[in-house]
Amino acid sequence: MSFKTLYAYQKAFDLAMEVFKLSKTFPVEERFALSNQIIRSSRSVCSAIAEAYRKREYPKYFTNKLTDADSENAETQLWLDFAEACEYLPAENKIILQSQSEEVGKLINYMKNNPGKFGVKI
Repeated sequence: MSFKTLYAYQKAFDLAMEVFKLSKTFPVEERFALSNQIIRSSRSVCSAIAEAYRKREYPKYFTNKLTDADSENAETQLWLDFAEACEYLPAENKIILQSQSEEVGKLINYMKNNPGKFGVKI
């Protein structure tokens, strides 16, 4: 099985793509500040999930990488807060993206709490 079949990865990837599209609407002066940060953190969620899955034969590494994914997901939420506060993101869109991010967080935590279901030998 590939990490790409993981529901958490798929949802995180979808969120990262939505964030990327959103960042294109930010002002040019935010290109290397807010845009870069929010794109990086949202993509890092996917990366950490993939790394965790590929290293699932090592339980501590699996958990550590999922903890990283969860942290990056929280950082993405922070940047969404900034985007809304700076009026680059309408409140309705923020609610949708926040909800998607919270779903990703729940899926990551499910993986952490149920490692055996993902091939981790406990």
